[in-house]
Amino acid sequence: MDFNTIMAILVWTGSGALLLFILMFVDSLFTRYKDFEEVKAGNMAVTTRLVLKLLAQGYILSASISTSNNLLDAIMVSIISFLILLVLEAIVRVLLRVWAKLELDVGTQQGKIGYGLFAGSLHLVGALIITACL
Repeated sequence: MDFNTIMAILVWTGSGALLLFILMFVDSLFTRYKDFEEVKAGNMAVTTRLVLKLLAQGYILSASISTSNNLLDAIMVSIISFLILLVLEAIVRVLLRVWAKLELDVGTQQGKIGYGLFAGSLHLVGALIITACL
């Protein structure tokens, strides 16, 4: 491994970590509760949801990096994928609220782990579908 490879790994990893932090922060703005406050308070449902969403975004970033030679392209794929998943999650939330009378945000905030798993798995499944297209 030469110096340029090591530097590339550092730049790609640092950029990826920063992007994931920003995406998780933006995601926390779209919930009806304060994600990080709930995590600090020990709410395992919120923690589970957040971890699954982080895993999904990390997987998308990993796949986009492995298929791209350009850092900006990989970052753009991750951002666009995040937006797609955010919209799809909002649509599914509405459908679940109307059809199943299931409030994912409320149940997750109340600490119901099943709700957090369900909400987080929506992103994980979306990530698998998106990365199949890369």
